Amino acid sequence: MLWTAASVVALGFLIALEIAARHYGLPGPITNQAREVVFAPKSGPLLYASMALMMVVLTWRERFVAAGVAVGIDVAFFLVRWAFDAKMMFGNGALWVVLGYAVIAVTRRTGAERVLLLKGVGLGLLLVAGRKTGDTWLLITSKTRPVVLDQYVATADQALGNPSWLVGRVVRATGSIGSHVLDYVYIQLAVAAVVVALYQLRHVAAERRFPRHHLVRTFLMIGLLGPGIYMIFPVVGPIFVYGADGGHWAVANLWPDTPPVGAPHHMPFNEITPRNCMPSLHTAWATAIFVHSRKGPRVLRYLGTFWLIATLGATLGFGYHYGTDIIAGVVFTLTIEAALRSAERGWDRSGLQLVAYGTTVFTALLVSYRYLPVEMARYPYVFGPLLVLAMASVIYGYVQTTRLWEPQVAPARPLEPQPEPV
Repeated sequence: MLWTAASVVALGFLIALEIAARHYGLPGPITNQAREVVFAPKSGPLLYASMALMMVVLTWRERFVAAGVAVGIDVAFFLVRWAFDAKMMFGNGALWVVLGYAVIAVTRRTGAERVLLLKGVGLGLLLVAGRKTGDTWLLITSKTRPVVLDQYVATADQALGNPSWLVGRVVRATGSIGSHVLDYVYIQLAVAAVVVALYQLRHVAAERRFPRHHLVRTFLMIGLLGPGIYMIFPVVGPIFVYGADGGHWAVANLWPDTPPVGAPHHMPFNEITPRNCMPSLHTAWATAIFVHSRKGPRVLRYLGTFWLIATLGATLGFGYHYGTDIIAGVVFTLTIEAALRSAERGWDRSGLQLVAYGTTVFTALLVSYRYLPVEMARYPYVFGPLLVLAMASVIYGYVQTTRLWEPQVAPARPLEPQPEPV
C-alpha cells in the first residue's frame, strides 16, 4: 500500500508539472520522457545508469541478456540516425529494456517476484523522472521569480572571503584540462551516485528485498525539496549576475577578478536563467554520495571523496554558486539524511533533535543571508567563523548521533586458560 500511495503521489506530481510547463508553452517531464523512446535522449549515460539500477533485481544471466538487448537496440537506432543525418545520442535501448521489464512484471510475474521487479523498474524510472522534473522546476523558477537576491548572497559571501572569485581564478589558471575534468564531474554526478547505489543494492537479487535505506532515496528527496527553496530564495549565481554570461542583465563583468562592493538590493533578471543557486543541490548531492560511500570499500570511499571535492571546485570555479549556498547545501543534505534514517529506524529523541537542529540552522542561514548581509560583510572575522561553525556543528551532530544508531558489535571474550592434559 505504501508503494502504491507513493506511485499515485508521484504520478500526480508529474501531471501537475506537465500542466505547469504547458502553461508556458513548453513540454513537461512526461512529454520529454515519452519522446526519448524514439528520439535522441538528452543524456544517454543517465538512461544506462537507470537501467543498471533496475537490474539489481535480476539474475546475472538476465543482466547480460538485458545489456545485450539494450546495446543492440542502440546500434539499430544509431544506424537509422546516421542514415538520415539526425541528432546522435545513445540510450534509447536502455529505456526500452526498462519499459520492457515493466511489461514482463505485469504479464509474466506474480506475487512477490512481480512486486520486486516493479520496484526495480520504478527505481530506474524514478532516476530519469527526477532529471525531467528538475528541468521543469528550473523552467518554473525562471518564469515565476522575476526578481533575484544575488546581491544579498554576494554581500554575505564576503564574510567567507568571496570563495567563488578565488576558486574561479584557480580553475582559470589550470587551463582547459582542469576545466574539462571538473565539467565532466559536474555533469555526470548522477552516474557517480548510481555507482555508490549499486554497491549498496548488490545483494537485492540474492536476498529478494531492498535495504531499508540507500542513496537513491536521499538523492530523490534532495531533488524533490530543493526546488521549493529555489522559489523562496531565488538566486542565479555569480557567473550570471557578475559575469559575462548574464549579458545586459548583469550588474557588471566582475567575476572572477573583482569581488562586488556596495549595498545589496533586489534586482530583476531574465526569464531564462534558472533560479537554482540557493542551496547548492550539486553540493547537496555530492555530500550525499560522500556520506553513503563511507561504508564501502576503499576505492568507493576514494570515489566519494574525489566527487565531493571536485564538485565543490566546479560549483565555485565555474561561477555557478557562492560559498554561502555551499554551506547551506551541506546542512540541507545532512538534515534530510537524518530525517530519512530516523523515519526508517523509528523516530526517537535523538533523531528528532538532530532533524530539528539541522532545520533550525538551515533556516537561520537563509534568514541571515537575506537580512544581515551588510553586517556579515562588515565583520567578516566574526560572521565567517560563525558560518563555518554552524555547518560544522550540524556535521558533528550528525556523526555523533548516527554513530549511536549503528549496531554495536560485542568484543570477543578472551579464551580462558585450559589445564594441560597430563
